[in-house]
Amino acid sequence: MTLIKSISGIRGTIGGKSGEGLTPLDIVKFTASFSAFIKSKENKTKLKFVVGRDARISGEMVNNLVCGTLIGMGVDVIDIGLSTTPTVEVAVVDTAADGGIIITASHNPKQWNALKLLNGKGEFINAAEGAEVLALAESQNYNYEVVDKLGKYTKDDTYITKHIEKILALTLVDVDAIRKANFKVAVDCVNSTGGIAIPQLLKALGVNDIVELYCEPNGIFPHNPEPLPENLTEISETVVKYKADVGFVVDPDVDRLAIIRDDGLMFGEEYTLVAVADYILQHTKGNTVSNLSSTRALRVVTEKYGATYAASAVGEVNVVEMMKATNAVIGGEGNGGIIYPELHYGRDALVGIALFLTQLAKFGKSCSALRDKYPNYFISKNKIELAADMDVDAILESIKEKYHTERVNDIDGVKIDFDNEWVHLRKSNTEAIIRIYSESDSPTKADHLAQKIINDIKEILRGN
Repeated sequence: MTLIKSISGIRGTIGGKSGEGLTPLDIVKFTASFSAFIKSKENKTKLKFVVGRDARISGEMVNNLVCGTLIGMGVDVIDIGLSTTPTVEVAVVDTAADGGIIITASHNPKQWNALKLLNGKGEFINAAEGAEVLALAESQNYNYEVVDKLGKYTKDDTYITKHIEKILALTLVDVDAIRKANFKVAVDCVNSTGGIAIPQLLKALGVNDIVELYCEPNGIFPHNPEPLPENLTEISETVVKYKADVGFVVDPDVDRLAIIRDDGLMFGEEYTLVAVADYILQHTKGNTVSNLSSTRALRVVTEKYGATYAASAVGEVNVVEMMKATNAVIGGEGNGGIIYPELHYGRDALVGIALFLTQLAKFGKSCSALRDKYPNYFISKNKIELAADMDVDAILESIKEKYHTERVNDIDGVKIDFDNEWVHLRKSNTEAIIRIYSESDSPTKADHLAQKIINDIKEILRGN
């Protein structure tokens, strides 16, 4: 059993002893702590929260505990039921709620569940706020309300439809162009809430020929739910078999979007954001943001339009903060996460699909031809294991010093930018390892760069 208490929420496997797995007692404690934290920040006597969940087997159980605890804390609850992470974010703003809780473990397997915590802007709480919630959970320094001050419960299952309506109203979503393109689209929604939202969105966009894989929201994932190439062989074959123009795959909470080309090959999770940003920048002046471990292709596309690209620390909340600071019109992460602030500040596969299909319709050529527009970069992901007593920060500082003549960014580990490639080193918060991500214009060069840095680290260790 596993329980991970982090600044971004609580995540764990269902069952076991309290404090060792995600048990009912842990769910109640962290829900109460979060509501007490928001109450202290908002300085209100009465709060309102939105709660939504993905289709995991444990979801109904966790949802009942979360809603009941919030009511016990005196919070009015709007339960939007089976939903998506971006839909809950939109609903928090739309209902003028004080906060939200999304019950989802994102791409983790079925035995996992989690509480994702949103502020009144429908955005994830930041690191400092998360630390306060953890401290409250540890101290349990809060009180439940007396019977006359209990919260009220309201059920509202209309928010996926409302979310889609807001997407259709966006200026850069062209429903007429998509309808005229007469696309055939294949989708894989891993039997979670994407199975509700994605076909509904596609039909609203004028796509009538949809090949559906795993769109029953029963929480029984047919394959590893993380939308990585090794998990997407079936939809790749389906796209080719049915001669689909494009395939879309989402994770269980629908905040990541993977795209399959018409030839069955991966569009590339890094390139979901690149393609959508290209379309946005054709029509909107502004900057872009992704995290330090995302592809350089976004910077290339951004600078083509005379705009500025900025890199944030890894993590959605950090990307959002950087987007606000730089007035970015589009941003996200290289895992297929699109953040389009015209709609809301959160990763959203639904708006990503609508914008991508608009772009593809206007491009007038195949999905594979669209992908060929962009420069090819390849990321290599590696790690080096260290002894538990090693000073990881000192190792990173040594690497930074060794490459001080290059462009070095140390806001999140150490990233070194060379002329046509980069390497990013980050220490793990839970293991004695350094993760090493490198990117170059060929897989061989990316691997070689990573190995060069690994050899540098080994040399530093020998010197100690």
